[in-house]
Amino acid sequence: MALTQITPFIGAEFTGVTYEDFQQPELWNQFVEQLHQRELVVVRSIALTPQQQLELAARLGRPIPFVLDKYRHPEFEEIMISSNEVRDNKPIGIARVGNFWHQDSSFVANPAPYTLLHGIKVPSDSGHTLFANAADVYDRLPEEWKKRIEGRKALHTVSKRLRIQAEHVGLSVAEFKAWIETKHPKVEHDLVKVDPDTGRKYLYGAPEYLDSVIGLDANDNAAFFALIDELIQAPQRVYTHEWSNNDLVAWKTQTTLHAVTDVEPGVDRTVHRISIELH
Repeated sequence: MALTQITPFIGAEFTGVTYEDFQQPELWNQFVEQLHQRELVVVRSIALTPQQQLELAARLGRPIPFVLDKYRHPEFEEIMISSNEVRDNKPIGIARVGNFWHQDSSFVANPAPYTLLHGIKVPSDSGHTLFANAADVYDRLPEEWKKRIEGRKALHTVSKRLRIQAEHVGLSVAEFKAWIETKHPKVEHDLVKVDPDTGRKYLYGAPEYLDSVIGLDANDNAAFFALIDELIQAPQRVYTHEWSNNDLVAWKTQTTLHAVTDVEPGVDRTVHRISIELH
């Protein structure tokens, strides 16, 4: 077994670890400690059944059943299948998930604190996952902006990324917006938070899930969104995870920003995802 730091700003990587090894309390505690301190943990090429992935998730907290029934694993409702594969003329999972920078489910009042992904069938040359540390993003904000946003709250929304479904056909734009406001109302979160694990301040919000920073006018909101978009995507501060089959990837949802790159046409990609809330 080997443990290495992925980058100076985010991530730890385990290699040579099996599911059976994680039954050892010392190794599991090391995994959890790295997750808390490094925001993101990668376990390379660890063969897991869906049940074993679920068992590991349950040691972090309580796995949550995925909201959409048709994209759940057929045996385990807590596992969401993210996939572009089609079998018997039916998609086996939900395609094009998370192809923009975000913090998981920031548009709900109490987002699950952990996400656990297992690579089932993954290409090595496309469909990468990009990661950035929200504390590192905050650290790189100009001091002027740190002062301006201190103590402020922001409104989060899924409206920019909500998919139009069959039942929405025929609605006007105004009617669809009203439906979104009813079904997915905006939620408030502190814009700057403190990570209880590290004591570091971090920025909670990415432009695709942010509606506005309360107290800033439209011009200032636009300027702030453009700034943090630039900071989040700064190439030298982004870790690109190039997947191998059976990689297990865990992250803290509030402090880890991420996005998936496009999958090469004609190439299959399937991962199993579990959201985990605290016990």
